[in-house]
Amino acid sequence: MKVLVAEDDDHLRAGLVEILEGEGYSVVAARNGRQAFQMFQEDGPDFVCLDIMMPGMNGYDLCREIRKRNATVPVIFISAKSEEVDKVLGLELGADDYIMKPFGVREVVARIRAVTRRCLSQRPLEETAGASFRMADLEIVPSELRAHRPGATAMELSLRDVKILRLLHDHRGRVVDRITFFRECWGLGHLPNSRTLDQHVAQLRKRVEVNPKQPAIILTVHGVGYRYNGSSEAVEPV
Repeated sequence: MKVLVAEDDDHLRAGLVEILEGEGYSVVAARNGRQAFQMFQEDGPDFVCLDIMMPGMNGYDLCREIRKRNATVPVIFISAKSEEVDKVLGLELGADDYIMKPFGVREVVARIRAVTRRCLSQRPLEETAGASFRMADLEIVPSELRAHRPGATAMELSLRDVKILRLLHDHRGRVVDRITFFRECWGLGHLPNSRTLDQHVAQLRKRVEVNPKQPAIILTVHGVGYRYNGSSEAVEPV
């Protein structure tokens, strides 16, 4: 899923790109409104994050132009403008959400996941991450970015989490090597780094395993990668 970020502050733009890429999105970034509008026309993003006060074309005008061409693409305003009238105007222009600066990483992630769920729910099944699937006693629902276990609270997942679980599920009983994980779940432009993969898997285990120290879903194959056996069999992790 591709996201367009339009933000004239270099540090904030880099921060938003880092957050989104960490979630598993493909990101294109613009430093002003006119550049963002050109990218929107050329790249066809799945949703858009817009600052309001930008040179060339402000976020309100950019949102108007986007809505003339696409009435449904989700738009999130991220702005320091805090007056209620600013929020109302943004929502009246067709924005799906409005995030205030300064913002926390968790808030941005939560808002973006919520918009992503709405986006995925409106697509035909074959255009989303696919149908729900089960791993041990866990049901993964890609369109919700959630996993469900009987008697437990639903677990929040990122796009990348879903990709990792889907890859293991589709290769159940076989080892998925590290290169395959990076190619399928990070993209060709990402430089493989075992530490990146292992840290992500460690955090994912904390959410999806009943006992992360005795995993039943994401099993370590030392020196190679990871495997899902298609059962509740557990082994000691690294």
